[in-house]
This record gives sequence, C-alpha cells and structure tokens, in this order.
Amino acid sequence: MRNIFKSASAAIVTMALFAGSTAMAQDITIAVVPKVAVPFFDDVNTGAQEAATELGVNYQWVVPQNTQGATQVKIIEDLIARQVSGIAISVNEPKSVEGVIKQAMDAGIKVLTFDSDSADSGRSMYIGTINKQAGVTMGNSMAEALGGTGKVAIVTGQLGASNLNERIDGVKEALAAYPDIEVVATEGTEDDLAKAVSVTEALLRANPDLAGIFGISQVGGPAVSKVLAQQEFADYAGKLKVFAFDDLPDTIKGVQDGFINGIMVQRPITMGRLAVEHLVAQVKGEETTSEDVDTGVTVVNAENLENYTK
Repeated sequence: MRNIFKSASAAIVTMALFAGSTAMAQDITIAVVPKVAVPFFDDVNTGAQEAATELGVNYQWVVPQNTQGATQVKIIEDLIARQVSGIAISVNEPKSVEGVIKQAMDAGIKVLTFDSDSADSGRSMYIGTINKQAGVTMGNSMAEALGGTGKVAIVTGQLGASNLNERIDGVKEALAAYPDIEVVATEGTEDDLAKAVSVTEALLRANPDLAGIFGISQVGGPAVSKVLAQQEFADYAGKLKVFAFDDLPDTIKGVQDGFINGIMVQRPITMGRLAVEHLVAQVKGEETTSEDVDTGVTVVNAENLENYTK
C-alpha cells in the first residue's frame, strides 16, 4: 500500500513538473527580425516557425519595411516594451543596433544574431554562414572560371551590412592571389531587385569588357539573369562569368538558363530553426554559455543542381 502511495505521489509530481514546464513554454515569446521582406528570409521564417511550434512557444515574425538601421532599432525598442523573452535579428547596420541590443539584454531579454552579425553588441551568439570564408570560396570559384584573368564587378546589397562586407572581404582576399583579375566596381542595391537590374545594366554599359560579376546579396543573381535575357546584352550570355548567393527560384533558373555559373547556397531554414532553439534554451536557463554556429555553404552549379543538400 505504501509503495502504491509512493508511485502515485511520484506520478503527481511528474505531472506537476510537466505542467509547469508546459506553462513555462507557453509564457515564452520569441521574436525573429529579418533584414527586410525578401524570399531568403521566408525560408528563415519557415525554420523558425517549425521550431517554435515543436517547442510550444509563442512566435513573432517582425519584418522591417526598409533596410535602414533606425528601423530595426525601433522594432527592438517595441519588442522590449512588449517584454518578449528572446530576439533573433539579422542586422542591417551593426553599429546602429549595438545600444538597443544591450538595452534589451539589460531588460532580461535574450538576444542573438543570425545571417548578419553585430559582433560588438553583446549578443549571446551568431548563427549563420561564416561569410568571409564563403566569400573566399566565391572568389576562388570566379578565378578558376576566368582562368585567372579579367575585369570583374561586385554587386552587393545594403552597403553597411556586415555579412555582405565580410563576403566582399573574402572575395578580395581570394583574388589577391590573382594579380590579373581586376575589381573595377563595387555597387550597392539596398537589396532591391529593380535597383540591382539598373546597376547591372549600368556596369555592362560602362565596362563592355567586363568578364565577371559577383552577386554578393540574394538579388545579384536574379538581376544579372534578367539583364542577360535582354536583347541589348545577349552577347554576354555564356561569356560573362557570374557567381551568386542563395538558391532562390530565379537564381536557380539562371543556372539552368546558363546565365549563372555557380551559387553559394546558405541554409536559411537551419538558421531560423537554430535561432529559436537556442533562444528558448537560453530563456529556460538550459544554455548558459554559447558559441557561434556556422551553418555552412554549398557551391551549386549545373552539375549538382538536382541533388545538392540544403
């Protein structure tokens, strides 16, 4: 009889602990803030939502209307006022958010960065591509495609974005070993596809002997594909070497159509999932020390387009 009582008591305690854990999960709210509304971050949202559902926590997807640093600052201020439990942010302008991230953490909110970092903000960790190394891979891929010689241009997104600038640093580091490759221009697009198309058109008109284009942000590949599909620039198709980031449908089509030589494919779904999982663990006190997580990159081209792993 006494053993039965002990078993029943243990079951009640276990049920109470489970209920307490569930209640704790339901009280946790995780907010994820991308740079801006572009398809790459749709995949991040997918991974983050899946993790939040599995963990039973509340989830908010808060998208800035532009890439200005002040916009993300205002969003974080609003999230602090709403007393969310954790924030994951892909940073547009690293310096601009340093103060507000520290403010959030002082308020007891866990903050980490993904995709694009603000290394001096005090955030708990960074989750995403090690962008400089990805840039080195991109630069070496271009150099091989060009046979070590030619003029190239860099088409990036937001000029102040740390992740994009790290990729550019990596590209330039790789190209330093090829003195006959010259970078003739670096142009920003604010991650706007229409602007990226205009920038690409202007580059080709100003540099008729251009041999290669780096699409550093996700709009680069689709923009070049759209331009090379125009009659005015048809002669560049198959001759201009193009390397881009992210396997968006238009970028993949660019590879299929022969406009893009290779894509540096990141893992945004993994970024979103890990961001939520780590934040929840930090909120619960299960993760007290954190290290940056490299989600990796795969070089995708016509040969492995049908069988690469995301």
